[in-house]
Amino acid sequence: MSAQAAGPRLSDRQRLAWLRLIRTPNVGPASFRELINRFGSAEAALEMLPELMISGGANRIVRIPSVAEAEAELDAARRAGARFVGIGEADYPPLLKTLDNPPPLLAVKGEGAVFRMPAVAIVGARNASLAGIKMARILAADLGREGYAIVSGLARGIDTAAHKGSVSTGTIGVLAGGLDVPYPPENAGLCDEIANRGGAIVSEMPFAWQPRAQDFPRRNRLVAGMALGLVVVEAAQRSGSLISARLANDMGRLVFAVPGSPLDPRAAGCNALLKDGVTLVTEAADVLSALAPLAGTRPPRTAPLAEAPDISALPPPGENDRADVLEALGPTPTGIDEIIRHTGLSAAQIAMVLLELDLAGRIERHAGGNVSLIA
Repeated sequence: MSAQAAGPRLSDRQRLAWLRLIRTPNVGPASFRELINRFGSAEAALEMLPELMISGGANRIVRIPSVAEAEAELDAARRAGARFVGIGEADYPPLLKTLDNPPPLLAVKGEGAVFRMPAVAIVGARNASLAGIKMARILAADLGREGYAIVSGLARGIDTAAHKGSVSTGTIGVLAGGLDVPYPPENAGLCDEIANRGGAIVSEMPFAWQPRAQDFPRRNRLVAGMALGLVVVEAAQRSGSLISARLANDMGRLVFAVPGSPLDPRAAGCNALLKDGVTLVTEAADVLSALAPLAGTRPPRTAPLAEAPDISALPPPGENDRADVLEALGPTPTGIDEIIRHTGLSAAQIAMVLLELDLAGRIERHAGGNVSLIA
């Protein structure tokens, strides 16, 4: 395992509490942050969870992972040669911090130094053509020689080719399942090679987690979020690669596409992206010239790692407040500013009601801070 970069660090006690909190059902990155801000620490938030779930109208109180269970996952990470990196620590990917609700903890195996390189994501079809595989590998190798890390999702086809093309210069693989559950299984050896040759493998999911269909969009979000730009080499009209491209565009990242034959359905998604105005790529120079103005920029600084002051003395929301917020919500995602204007409640009151509803499993959070009721 690599030496960690100097900088602020979570204590062992904080890391254990953070892991217990983020592994609690209904606690996602947004509610995790709200809990820390509200109660000052993960330990204090863990004590308050049952009360908050009841206030939010939960049908049952979800089970909070025990200290022993969290310690077991930390031990599993150590045995795998991995570690958990918290947002704000030196080895946390800098661009990832700029996302809406980034994961508070990432499991990382490999070298943290690769996260400090400017990065390009390369994604595409699993059933890629030989030409597509060759193109992905050449692009990755050429970009790597110019000092860029290559980010991808370790899938078959284009992803695998991109990692193999950049394994000697620095590549980052993002898993949809646990760090100890490489998917597809035949890429287990590639994962080890990446981690052992200066790259890194990352996941926000628990150890031993078998990836499900709904986990891959979360992985795609991390792939897009770590990079300055995203290149789609081959993609069908309805594919995960186009989801990655949409996510990258929503994040303000540059999106590129390699053109393909109109007769090949594997190129239909790329050709559609090009019609929509993304940058056409036939060689690495096309990507390099577009990213050059961005490569030297530093992402915005995040708040220091010190946990927020305890503001739990703020009065809890009343039943009328909760009723007003619930009335304002529906199945269509709604902006928090709209809820504030409609209800007349303060931002702090709205945040607390939404936190209770989130912990009770009654709302879903969307990009841009929007929320909706779960049927």
